[in-house]
Amino acid sequence: MPAARTVTPDGDVILLVSGESAAARAAAHAQDDDLTAVIEITDVAPVSVPHRIRGRAWLAGWLTPVRGDDRAACAALLAERHPVGELLGMGEALDPAPEPGRYGRPAWMLLRLEVGEIRVEDLWGSGPVDPDELAGAEPDPMAAHESELLQHLYADHADRVRELCGLLGPRGGDGLDAVPLALDRLGLRVRFTGATAGPFDARFDFPAPVRDIRGLRRAMHTLFAAAGH
Repeated sequence: MPAARTVTPDGDVILLVSGESAAARAAAHAQDDDLTAVIEITDVAPVSVPHRIRGRAWLAGWLTPVRGDDRAACAALLAERHPVGELLGMGEALDPAPEPGRYGRPAWMLLRLEVGEIRVEDLWGSGPVDPDELAGAEPDPMAAHESELLQHLYADHADRVRELCGLLGPRGGDGLDAVPLALDRLGLRVRFTGATAGPFDARFDFPAPVRDIRGLRRAMHTLFAAAGH
C-alpha cells in the first residue's frame, strides 16, 4: 500500500512507497520501462450498507523510480495534495534507493506509473477508460467531503433520507430502509433495502451541479423538500 499517491498533469501516477516494499526493490533494479505493474483501487462505501464495494479500478503500465530533478517536483505535488506528516518535508526520507534512511527512519521512494491502460467497474457500469481522460480529469468538488457528509446523513438524518422513498413512484412502498451510498456534484445515490426484490439503488439528481458545501446544502434542501410533498 502506498503512503500517498497523486496524478500528474501528464496522467502519470506518482506513488510514495516504503523503500523496503517489493515495489520499491523491483523498481530500483528495473531497466528503463521493463517493469510492468498494475494498481488496483477499491472504493468502499463509508457507511454500513449491503454490498459496500462501490467500484474498482485497475491502472496498468510501467513502473520506474522518480529520479533527478523530477523528484523535487513530484514530491512537492504529492505534499500539496496529500500531506503525510514529515515524510515529504524531509530530504532524508526520500532516498533514491530502497535502503534504510538515516536517524533510524525508514527510507521512502517515489515511483512513477506511466499508465497505458485503465479499466473501471463502478455503480454506473464497467469498461475501459482512455489514459488521456485521467490526465484531463478534475477532482469532484465533493470528493474530499463525501465520507463525512454521507456518515452525517446516515447518523443524523436517516429519517430525511428515508423520505426519499416518496420520489420512487411504485417502487417506494412501505417498509423500505434507505442508506446514503454515494455523493458527488451531480446528485445523491441511495441504497434501498427491505423490498421483496432485494436491495436496489436510486440516484437523485440535483437541479444543477454543486460547486461547494453551500451549494450542496441548497441542493439537499430542495431534494428533501420535493420528497416531503
